[in-house]
Amino acid sequence: MTTPPPITITRLDLQRLERLLDSLDEYGPAAEALEAELARAQVVGHDEVPSGVVTMNSTVRCREEGSGKEYHLTLVYPDAVGGEGKVSILAPVGTALLGLSCGQTIDWPAPSGKPLKLTLLEVEYQPEAAGAYAR
Repeated sequence: MTTPPPITITRLDLQRLERLLDSLDEYGPAAEALEAELARAQVVGHDEVPSGVVTMNSTVRCREEGSGKEYHLTLVYPDAVGGEGKVSILAPVGTALLGLSCGQTIDWPAPSGKPLKLTLLEVEYQPEAAGAYAR
């Protein structure tokens, strides 16, 4: 695995995600991974985040480098999972996408345990860029 790229998150997402972590009945590996990402993130105001950064409820286009397959994913809270392309922040790929900027590549642990390389190609929708802060 490579060193994870630098990430940026909004203060509002940080507060909401900390509340989510506090509310969990079981604090397992998924919560620990999210907590580690939050601890290393640069935190900015919701009006300061660049439009090419993945925030909560962002829809992104990314590519798995080994196969070249592209995915359209929306990063959501666990209670909003359902429907095609919605991925929980507590899923390994969800945690890995949070705060990523266009062009950055991450290692994504596949169900087989083998790391896959995922490159963020585009943030198709970001709530902050759209002025949708109460999400």
